[in-house]
Amino acid sequence: MSDIIIAVILGVVEGVTEYLPVSSTGHMILVGDWLGFDGPRAGVFEVFIQLGAILSVVFIYKEKFIHMLRQYNCVYLLRPENWRRRDSGLTLAHIAAGIVPVMIVGFFAHHAIKAYLFSPGTVVIGLIVGGLFMLAAEKARIPVICNDVEKLTVLQAFFVGAFQMLALWPGFSRSGSTIGGGLLLGISRKASADYSFIIAVPVMIVACFYDLLKSIADLNGGDLVMIAVGFVTAFAVAYVSVLWFLRFLNKSTLASFAYYRFVVAVVAFIHFYLL
Repeated sequence: MSDIIIAVILGVVEGVTEYLPVSSTGHMILVGDWLGFDGPRAGVFEVFIQLGAILSVVFIYKEKFIHMLRQYNCVYLLRPENWRRRDSGLTLAHIAAGIVPVMIVGFFAHHAIKAYLFSPGTVVIGLIVGGLFMLAAEKARIPVICNDVEKLTVLQAFFVGAFQMLALWPGFSRSGSTIGGGLLLGISRKASADYSFIIAVPVMIVACFYDLLKSIADLNGGDLVMIAVGFVTAFAVAYVSVLWFLRFLNKSTLASFAYYRFVVAVVAFIHFYLL
């Protein structure tokens, strides 16, 4: 199979799964193994196509990002007396509250996660446990107290962001953990998804560049065309995928994604341990 075809396939997989609560890590490990595309070269490629998926969210939420960047005096929201305010709109203070916990834990646990958790077995566990978490969040039926991301409090932002730490376990799914966590906090699916996608941008950019700096030596000039094709494919597919998912959440629950995760877990277990 040619490198271009592999780039398109993996770009589509990354674009579809990065923001849906199905675990992009699990899918990339499974599909990469099927294609025989692994090792350091594959690792560099996956970082670049993930950046393509991130860029799609920047485009979708560009107005919100521009608005937040223009608000320079939002530090006051980090004072305890302002943690429950809903009248400020989404600000950089809300983003900071949501990303600092996972970035601190991720920084110190990065080596251990890469060394011990990136295996088919741990991903299968993450797929199953993450699916059960999403079903539990839906069945809890917590009354909605916030249905708009612009009315999110800093305290709510912090707790939703804290749920991201569950996604440090490969296969759990970052969007699944944050949207499910949002439901448990009384935040609507749409508002939880909006916040989840927005805070994903700084977290994933930092994580991607950290990985890239450690593996850039494995980049081969001959891989640039493959990387470009994968990057563009991931961007385009992620753009469509996110817009579809946001519309889906207006009328449906996370249950179908949870059941899909169970199917993927079974397929992965059979592929890696029984065949």
